[in-house]
Amino acid sequence: MRPSPAEIVRTLVAGWLPALVHLARHAGPHQVRHATDPDGRVLLLVPIVSDLAAALSPPDGGADVATVLDVLDLPPAAGAPSLGRAWISGWAKRLDGDEARRAAVDFAATQPTGDLLDVGRRFRLYRFEVAEVRWEHAGGVRRIDPAAYAEAEPDPLHAVEAEFLADLADHHAEQVAGHLRQRLKLSGDESPRVVRIDRYGLLVAYGRPGATRRIRLGFERPVAGVTELSRLLHPMVCARAVA
Repeated sequence: MRPSPAEIVRTLVAGWLPALVHLARHAGPHQVRHATDPDGRVLLLVPIVSDLAAALSPPDGGADVATVLDVLDLPPAAGAPSLGRAWISGWAKRLDGDEARRAAVDFAATQPTGDLLDVGRRFRLYRFEVAEVRWEHAGGVRRIDPAAYAEAEPDPLHAVEAEFLADLADHHAEQVAGHLRQRLKLSGDESPRVVRIDRYGLLVAYGRPGATRRIRLGFERPVAGVTELSRLLHPMVCARAVA
């Protein structure tokens, strides 16, 4: 098993990666802090005194502003492939009162920040329903059904992926390489390493310099979180556990 395109997009736009916002008929793009609520709707945390806030609040009080969220994956380790780029389109609406308070709780679930306490004074929250979803990957652009996007869940491991990969590389490289050589039946002069982790498994790079290949090693079932991932990775870093 591997993540579906809808799951990948939900993961990219969850709020763990930097994002840009493009607005119709306005110069840009603008950097923005964002998150998504449980239904996949996009939340934007915007300083009241900013070009982005001005662009999102037409002086004539007109219709909601056509908005595109642009999120590019940042590979978590050297040699790791990118998950691509997500483009989410909709019409941004300013939230006030109870709506803003509920949205702040949803935002904090992914991006806890003290600035949420200043919503209504120094910051505003905007939200938009997802009207169009596009996934750019491997030189092509694929449209994702908004309903499939809304039903998908972001990968719970994405936020800690870089941390786990760094730990494996910095503290357990020899043990991991030995475990993977045995499992993949590789020669002793190859140094396999884990370059990506998701809820469904590991992506391993191996081979000699200039001839690197990649293979997925799947988990028996999707991983629910960090505790379960740590348990699954334990045999890779502890020879006694393997025995």
